[in-house]
Amino acid sequence: MAKPSRTRDLTSGPIARTLLIFALPVLGANVLQSLNGSINAIWVGRFLGESALTATSNANLVLFLILGTVFGIGMAATILVAQSVGAHDLPEARRIVGTSATFFLAISVLFAVCGWIWVDAILTLLGTPADALPLARSYLRIIFLAVPVMNLLAFVMTVLRGAGDSRTPFVFMALAVFLDVVLNPLLIDGIGPFPKMGIAGSATSTLIGQTVSAVSILALLYARRHPLRLAGEDLALLRPDATLLRLVVVKGVPMGLQMIVISAAALTVMGLVNTYGSQVAAAYGIAAQLWTYVQMPALAVGAAVSSMAAQNVGAGRWDRIGRITAAGVGFNLVLTGVLVVALYLFDRAVLGLFLTGDSAAIDIAIHINNAASWSFILFGITIVLFATVRATGAVMPPLIILVISVLLVRTTFAYALRSVLGQDALWWSFPAGSITSLLLAAAYYRFGNWRNLHMIESRPAAGLAPDTGFGMPRERANLAGEMSSAEP
Repeated sequence: MAKPSRTRDLTSGPIARTLLIFALPVLGANVLQSLNGSINAIWVGRFLGESALTATSNANLVLFLILGTVFGIGMAATILVAQSVGAHDLPEARRIVGTSATFFLAISVLFAVCGWIWVDAILTLLGTPADALPLARSYLRIIFLAVPVMNLLAFVMTVLRGAGDSRTPFVFMALAVFLDVVLNPLLIDGIGPFPKMGIAGSATSTLIGQTVSAVSILALLYARRHPLRLAGEDLALLRPDATLLRLVVVKGVPMGLQMIVISAAALTVMGLVNTYGSQVAAAYGIAAQLWTYVQMPALAVGAAVSSMAAQNVGAGRWDRIGRITAAGVGFNLVLTGVLVVALYLFDRAVLGLFLTGDSAAIDIAIHINNAASWSFILFGITIVLFATVRATGAVMPPLIILVISVLLVRTTFAYALRSVLGQDALWWSFPAGSITSLLLAAAYYRFGNWRNLHMIESRPAAGLAPDTGFGMPRERANLAGEMSSAEP
């Protein structure tokens, strides 16, 4: 396994090469995580059918909303850890880890308990189809049990990235994915000595994979005496410090709200999709899984752009900021563009992995993909522009832009034009939102006052989650940073 490393200097050297190398481990972790969800969807679809696939799609949206709610808190903690490590102040970094870990775990347990209790109300509010409701309930109750350990693993990984180590999180993400993928069919169908659990087996495999990986990464860090581990007298740091906690919460709220906006829009669209029945819902769930892959390069490049831009701003290297952004946009156009073209060329073969070849849901999914997938090239450019401005501390403008483009424009388009376009209003709402977000982000990048914000010190910056609502947001953010004393 990779030995934990320290921070990396991103203020010198060739911009494009440094940006690409920095983004690769993040991209690898993103792909693994999305691959995990996709393979699990394949097992569920083939073993249990369309209703079960619809159930997992609905349940995963709920999970994304929960993880998105605490995303900002986790990223704010990572930001502060990165700042302290960059300043060579490891005692302060450990104080931040202690306060943040306790609060983060408490919030996670609260969500898990509330979700377990109100699972039926949540699924009913979402409009889950009747034939999928019992399956979604069984799946989601076990997923709620996994929420605390999922958040713990994600928290540890983001803290390590804040300290400059991106390889170790990749290794343990691979471990969690491997266990989940291998155990999924065994527990669903009761193969060998394993019990036959149906859809609950899919959720149980996730719980086991996340738990083993979380315990293993903590064991490794303590065995290697990682400088950010809490041991001996440092265990007292687990008692939250009021000042630090307030800083983490206040600074984390805007980023958390961004994830909630994306989740709310995805839940709204999913609710509309559900009104057309399980077949359409299954088709949309498959398409959204593939869209997550399409967005992976832009998300990884965006995280790298944020980190590079933040360090260069902190170093006063404003001459590099524009070139970093341009390199990020260029990589997004090439990488995302290639994936979109590949998806158009091989969509039936790829979609056929999820459902049997005679399923009408495949034809529906192909139609959905043709209408919407190209728009993620545009959204990828938005991600890069957001990444740059966040590096200076401007987190409110991206939030406002997402509210307008994703929550208002996309959902209004989907609702208002259903009487004219039918189901197509739902699929074309994605391009409508992407075009709006790009125009607004470009205008703010060009004319906004983000360049005038004061950066106290070098700090990495926040990434973004896929805007489909399918995915785990924290794993898509590499090193987050911002935090100026004021915002526009």
